[in-house]
Amino acid sequence: MRITTTVSRLEQAKGLDRPAAWLRTLVGRLPQGPVRDTLHGVPLGHAVHPTLVQVPIGTWLSASMLDLVPRTGPASTVLIAVGIGAAAPAAAAGLVDWAETHEQQQRVGLVHAACNTVAVGLYSASLLARLGNRPLRGRMLALAGLAAAGTGGLLGGHLAYRQATGVNHAEHVPHVVGDGSRWHSVGLLSALPDGKPARRLLGETALLVVRNGAQAHVLADRCSHLAGPLSQGEVADGCVTCPWHGSVFSLTDGEVVHGPATAPQPAFETRILGGELQVRLPGAG
Repeated sequence: MRITTTVSRLEQAKGLDRPAAWLRTLVGRLPQGPVRDTLHGVPLGHAVHPTLVQVPIGTWLSASMLDLVPRTGPASTVLIAVGIGAAAPAAAAGLVDWAETHEQQQRVGLVHAACNTVAVGLYSASLLARLGNRPLRGRMLALAGLAAAGTGGLLGGHLAYRQATGVNHAEHVPHVVGDGSRWHSVGLLSALPDGKPARRLLGETALLVVRNGAQAHVLADRCSHLAGPLSQGEVADGCVTCPWHGSVFSLTDGEVVHGPATAPQPAFETRILGGELQVRLPGAG
């Protein structure tokens, strides 16, 4: 609990906001498009950063284990070098995700990134020591690097499991809207503005409803990225853009067109019966 309390205090450390704003501006220079979407993990369907970090963490931990085994120095050196090289794409993916989060998440994420940067620096020094025929110094630096990376991993766990960074914030919808085979009324179609986003409720679940003449598209309202209200976003070209972080979803099927969201929005089937708009979510329940 002491560790959790200490880490939670970082969420309120407003002194981190200024460096966070500078770094966020720097990351923002990367334009929207395929590269940014790939770093977010849109093609994969979930954040790619946690996958990429397995390489440096795995190689560095393996190197420290091999340091305890006689005559395995060259293998440890290779593993450390691979980990340093793999840290770059992992960091790039983490930074673009971090730049599209809430300020409390960014504060913790900034320290998380700092710990990992220190780890890369220590492992780089370890690599140079090993190449300079100073194996003991190299081993000590590697252990210090592993400690820094472990601290960064602890903060990464806090980001993911306490602050829900990178998770699907719309995952609960199919479990709370009732039987997916039943139709539910959400009001008269004529009461909806044409071509503009509107918010309706299905029980306690908020829906985004966009009328298109005699038809309508319905998605879960809360963005899968960080639960932004899609009904307050912009609708254009058959898509809706989240007003919080700019994720773009297709109104037809809820698929992600552009990140930072990686998980699709739950998309409801619709029908008009007696002028009334009815919806259902296949597979729900």
